[in-house]
Order: sequence, then C-alpha cells, then structure tokens
Amino acid sequence: MSGSNFVDYVKICCRSGKGGAGSAHLHRDKHTATGGPDGGDGGRGGHVIVKGNAQLWTLLHLKFRKHVIAGDGESGGSSLSTGKTGRDEILEVPLGTIARDAETGEILFEINTDGETKILTKGGRGGLGNANFKSATRQTPRFAQPGEEGQEIWNVLELKILADVGLVGFPNAGKSTLLSVVSAAKPEIADYAFTTLVPNLGIVAYRNNRSFVMADIPGIIEGASKGKGLGIRFLKHIERNAVLLFMVPADTTRTIKEEYEILLKELNEYNPELMHKPRVLAVTKADMLDEELEAEMKQQVPKDVPSVFISSVAQKNIDGLKDLLWKEINNQ
Repeated sequence: MSGSNFVDYVKICCRSGKGGAGSAHLHRDKHTATGGPDGGDGGRGGHVIVKGNAQLWTLLHLKFRKHVIAGDGESGGSSLSTGKTGRDEILEVPLGTIARDAETGEILFEINTDGETKILTKGGRGGLGNANFKSATRQTPRFAQPGEEGQEIWNVLELKILADVGLVGFPNAGKSTLLSVVSAAKPEIADYAFTTLVPNLGIVAYRNNRSFVMADIPGIIEGASKGKGLGIRFLKHIERNAVLLFMVPADTTRTIKEEYEILLKELNEYNPELMHKPRVLAVTKADMLDEELEAEMKQQVPKDVPSVFISSVAQKNIDGLKDLLWKEINNQ
C-alpha cells in the first residue's frame, strides 16, 4: 500500500434517481370500451449505495469519481404494470469507512463488515397509478401521481483503518522496522522523521497458525491533536484499533515515562475515549543497552502499563511482545 495509492478521504456528489410516474391508463380492449382504471405504479428511482469490501484497503478507486448518478425509475404501464426500478449505483469501500454529510459534517453511518450495505442517497419513490385512487364515489380517476424527485447531495467518505494493534510513537521510534520484521509488509524505512506518510498494514503470524493485524501509523509530534505535523490525518486511524502499542526508543532524549505521557496527552486531547483502549509499551532499540543500563531504564517505565524492551533488528523479545499483544487483544 504505497503512499501514492493510499487515499483515506474522498468528497463526491451523489445523485439518486427520480421515481417513475404512475400511469393514468383506463382499461380498453375489443370486448371492453369503457373499462376501469388499470394504471400501474412508477418504478423507484435508483439509490446510491455503499457496500463494504474486505479486499479493499483504500478509497483510491473513488478519488477521481466526483459525480455518482443513479438511474431513474420508469413510468407505470397499463394492466397494473409497475415501472422498472432505476439502476442502483453501488460504491464498494474498505471496512472502517465512515459516510458524512459534506455540509454539516454529520456522520450518516459506518461500514465495518464485509458485504454490509447502506443507502447513501435514497432514490425517489415511484408515483401511484390511477388504480390506487379508485373508490365507490370516484370509479374512473383519470389522474396519477408523478414520481418523486431524486436527491443530489455532497457526501464525504472517510476511511479509518481497522486493525487489532495500532503503533503509536514519535517519528523514528522504530514502528516501521517492527512491522517489517513481524509481518510481510514492506514499509519505507529511513533514518529521518516522517518516513511513514500513510498507514501500513501487516498480518502478524502468531503461535498455532493464529494471526492478528498490525497498523503502522505516521508518527506523532507534540501538538498533533491541534493539527501540527501530520495532525489528525493519522490520529483518526488510531480510533479503530483494538490495542495501542506505544513505542519509545531507548535513545530518547527524554525519559521513557515523559515520552509516553506526551503521547498519551496528544491522544487524550484528540479523543478522550482513546484512554479506555488497552495499551502496551515497547521500549525499542534495546540492543543498544547493556544489562546494567537496561535494568536502570526499567525503573523509569510507567507501572500501569504492560511493557517490554525489544529490538527489531536483533530480534530481541519479539516473541514476548507478540504474547503481550495477543493477551490484550483477546481480553477484548
């Protein structure tokens, strides 16, 4: 999932179909010169529908599709024939996609399961044929309903990555390196800030042929919750992760506790509900530490969070980290 192919936000104009008009037909055949009303109803206008697809990871396929137009319903016919329903437009999206009203920002719905469908823009109802208006006092109505107009609405589709574990840390904390070691994902890795500009997903193999999904999310800087750095472009993806893995490098210029608390503060200011998610703390680049220094640094680790010292390069304690994560995932 390269940077050029990952799209997590699209704004599209959705126009649903107009309902077909009802028919005002009166029955006539060679045996009946003055038959009663037999006009059928008009067909429903086409909906714009959003459908979940577990095989998709990005909204790239919708990026350049600014206008989505569903088909109009057809008019009703004689002999109580109902008009054909307008063609629905189905937009397939990755799991974790949220639909919003572009003007108000209101969340309309979320798509979280494969095959789940929701109507984004509802098609107009078909008009009633004249047969519906027949009564004891009005036996030959010569009118029918017109079809209901469709809707034209600007909507936003926004993707929030669904994963079991989300990696949280400052740039260069070793998040991409860990993901490349524990999964087949190949994120870009380099010794400078913001190497990762988009989320990367990897499937982590665990014991007995089990697995879980890990998301490498662009690094945080202080003030990210207020829009600094990559701002909320990465924070929104953390909301959908079951467990948060905080990563603090052993060569940090602050103490481990200070760096961990800054990360917590940014998440809390963005969305206080994130504080209820289970957390694990990994101190990375532990291959740089001797036993004495590691023992000293363990005294700085917060006591209220499970923690482990790891090295992705040296494969130190990677299995222990997986055990911790698996335990937290299944506690949920």
